Amino acid sequence: MQNKRPRPVFLDLTKIRLPLTAVASIGHRISGVLLFLAIPFLIYFLDLSLRGPSGFAYVIRLLDGWPLRLLSVLLIWALAHHLFAGIRHLLLDIACGVSRESARRSAWMVNAGGLVVLLVAAGALLL
Repeated sequence: MQNKRPRPVFLDLTKIRLPLTAVASIGHRISGVLLFLAIPFLIYFLDLSLRGPSGFAYVIRLLDGWPLRLLSVLLIWALAHHLFAGIRHLLLDIACGVSRESARRSAWMVNAGGLVVLLVAAGALLL
């Protein structure tokens, strides 16, 4: 009982270096939450656009503004990252790529794929 180490008083999260697989997993969770929170708004926009030509024009005007363009880019990244990470997790469930090196490689591919989709979406929607 004398050899107990004291617990940390202050935990500086900026100095913690997470493994790449943890970053991919955390991104998967964050993207899932973003997609879940976007569902009511997307359903509302769909309902509004299906009410008639004026509703459709209103949704187009809304989506043409900068705030919703930025949000669209974020949601496109979330969808792509969640898809890539979900495929990675499914492959891990069937014991494909469970070694340390292949898990790191697949985490790199997930993060890089999400970044590529983010850059393409940003280029298409913001420029």
